[in-house]
Amino acid sequence: MRWTLSNQLTVSRVALIPVLVVLYYMPVAWSHVATTGLFLLASITDWLDGYLARSRNEITPFGKFLDPVADKLLIAIVLLLLVGSHIVPAILAAIIIGREITISALREWLAERASVVQVSMLGKAKTAMQMIAVTALLLEVQVGNYSSREVGLVLLWVAAALTLWSGFEYIKQAWHELIAGDDASL
Repeated sequence: MRWTLSNQLTVSRVALIPVLVVLYYMPVAWSHVATTGLFLLASITDWLDGYLARSRNEITPFGKFLDPVADKLLIAIVLLLLVGSHIVPAILAAIIIGREITISALREWLAERASVVQVSMLGKAKTAMQMIAVTALLLEVQVGNYSSREVGLVLLWVAAALTLWSGFEYIKQAWHELIAGDDASL
């Protein structure tokens, strides 16, 4: 495995998750600001590692595997923190996490069949919207007449809709494989 800068950034995103959890639960006034900053830093590494990998021609199998896993872990863990704090309804976390598990399983199953469903722009928009929504939910500031948490909750509903839509699109792309007869499995 080539230990590229983009792979290092991806690994750092995973390594930041337990630190983020500890910060979230620290009983100090500034913990939400620190948690938000760390989440933003981790979110930026998502964009940066992909940009660097493509621009420097450093795309590796390890990076292709870990990058989406890191994104899903980051979002899932923070959503669980927000559900546990009664900031996010459990249904929103269930939609987002459930879709991620379903599509990850679909991709794994397709890989076994030597088939691939490509990441779409809709999937990238979904991830970006999730990260923006979660940032607003963590921040705890007033934005005009609304709190960042109110704005974040609306954005998370939009993210959940994009999540379902992109999941549907992935399943639609893979549908021919899903319904194909496979006598060997009987």
